[in-house]
Amino acid sequence: MGWFGKLLLGGLTGPSSRSAAKSLTESCYGYGVNRRTVLGSLAAVVGASVAERAGASFVSESGQAAIQTPVEAPDPRAAVRSVVFNQLGFRPGSAKGATVVFTGGNPPANAAFRIIDSAGTLKSEGQLTAAVMDAASGDTVARAEFSALRTPGTYRIWSNGAFSDPFTIAEDAYAAGLRLTMRGYYGQRCGCKVDLGDGYKHDACHVDGAFHATSGRTAVLPNGGGWHDAGDYGRYEVNSGISTGTLLWAWEMYPEALRNLKLDIPESGGPVPDFLAEIRWNLNWMLQLQDRDGGVWHKQTSEKFCAFIMPEQDKMISYVIGTGTAPFKSTGATANLAAVAAIAARCFRPFDEAYADRCLAAARSAWSWSLQNPNVLFRNPPGISTGAYSDRDCNDEILWATAELFRTTGEAQYGNTFLTTVPDDLSMEAPTWSSTQPLAYWTYAMTEQANPFVRRGIVEATQEAATLRKLRARENGYGNTLRLHDYVWGSNGVAGNDALLLLVANRLHGDRDAVDAALGNLHYLLGCNCHGVSWVTQLGARPFQNPHHRPSVADGIAAPWPGLLSGGPNAYGGDAVANALPAQPPMKMWIDDHRAYSMNEIAINWNAPLVFLLAAANSNLVA
Repeated sequence: MGWFGKLLLGGLTGPSSRSAAKSLTESCYGYGVNRRTVLGSLAAVVGASVAERAGASFVSESGQAAIQTPVEAPDPRAAVRSVVFNQLGFRPGSAKGATVVFTGGNPPANAAFRIIDSAGTLKSEGQLTAAVMDAASGDTVARAEFSALRTPGTYRIWSNGAFSDPFTIAEDAYAAGLRLTMRGYYGQRCGCKVDLGDGYKHDACHVDGAFHATSGRTAVLPNGGGWHDAGDYGRYEVNSGISTGTLLWAWEMYPEALRNLKLDIPESGGPVPDFLAEIRWNLNWMLQLQDRDGGVWHKQTSEKFCAFIMPEQDKMISYVIGTGTAPFKSTGATANLAAVAAIAARCFRPFDEAYADRCLAAARSAWSWSLQNPNVLFRNPPGISTGAYSDRDCNDEILWATAELFRTTGEAQYGNTFLTTVPDDLSMEAPTWSSTQPLAYWTYAMTEQANPFVRRGIVEATQEAATLRKLRARENGYGNTLRLHDYVWGSNGVAGNDALLLLVANRLHGDRDAVDAALGNLHYLLGCNCHGVSWVTQLGARPFQNPHHRPSVADGIAAPWPGLLSGGPNAYGGDAVANALPAQPPMKMWIDDHRAYSMNEIAINWNAPLVFLLAAANSNLVA
């Protein structure tokens, strides 16, 4: 534990207080929380000790005993290990809940919980749900639901002798989270100086670009921008596609939360809102990789991954890499650009008509190339070992591009093509980079000229998929929508995209329960999980600390770069650190270690649905 924990323990009296403080100190150090955070959390333990000696059960934020609300003695059958919830708190009008985690044994039925404010006054009380063993975590848990509490303030939850950390109810509870996670994309910029403040900065990087022999062309290429894809410094059209598309959809669905978002980026104060200006940095690079015939090269990376160094220290040539044989461009990359550029034409038109026209022309050209070359699949050519983003079938990307162009233009050629290629089976799942078909369905259904019969089928299939996720959220001890086999590489991205599906279901056919289930996944990502962590760097009381992210490791700063979502629990391993972990229930299969890239890498396509979800959480939808 070290001198810090011993010093703190030395200031406490009584075996229960010392045990509680020791447990808290060790758990905080286990999460890599800094000492200031430990001190703040220990205040609750110290205060509880004072109240215990005074014969009271509640403690004000000042640490003074508050005697208004006596509470019965703890039930020894139901020792509470922790109480977890969204560490950002809740908006007044949103659903609110927490998970109470027991140490085991046989918790009594109908255990009580109480909510007190910072003055020690009882504000709400109720009964926990029946305790159950949560299959995903192996924990014995019960839920505390307190949606009726709407008064802004700072509160703690009490249950069976244990206090939670403080949480807030505030209208702007999620505002900082939205800004931080979107600003994380500025931190991922390639080709320019970046300065997020507080020492998180780098000089212009990867300025030496060129066409690789696999591209079918020989030339140098000035850096056109883009975002570093993940923990590495590559840029990939396919993953940029769903990432940029998801962010642009957020702009269309929740403009009230995004139009005035201030990101403090170089473009701030210009004619284009900050949110769109940041997206344009990546979109410009996507457009740069389009050839004159409309096709798009697959990626721009070095031939192999660099070491854990800062981006400007990576002196390997950033190559435009192709398939290695004619036509050298790939269908997946081309169709992704077609879809994203079509959306961009809608979003940018009110602010920059010339840029919107450029995007629409690029989308048309890429769509035509994709129809002429529907099966040019990408595999890493010999000598290339960076991310492949290989796909076995690009029909879903072509369908997405077709639907987006139909929505943007209303032209019959796109609408008719969609109707002749849409599958008869409209089964619905959440989208991923390798499966964009749901985005095709949904954007078609949001098109004014959509065929009513097809639209009805899409809406019904989406409702069915949403209903399954709502049921799973009710059964899960931590309120998320994940099935046991969903704890895969990037499971937090799965949770984000499940939330996107639920929010689209609400858009297509109003469903408040779907909104609440989507917010349940936000709560899971930001603290309501069996690890008690926020899986976003520098967000919440206990954020994870060690992402697989080169700047976070190489910059010499203890805390990681802000606003980045961990990949999350992964029951299937994929790296030496993850593979060495003992087998546990799937939600437990996570470690805060930058070497565990199959559990703790960050990626732009995982951050995107989180930004989408936070935009919804900040919108009028939740007011």
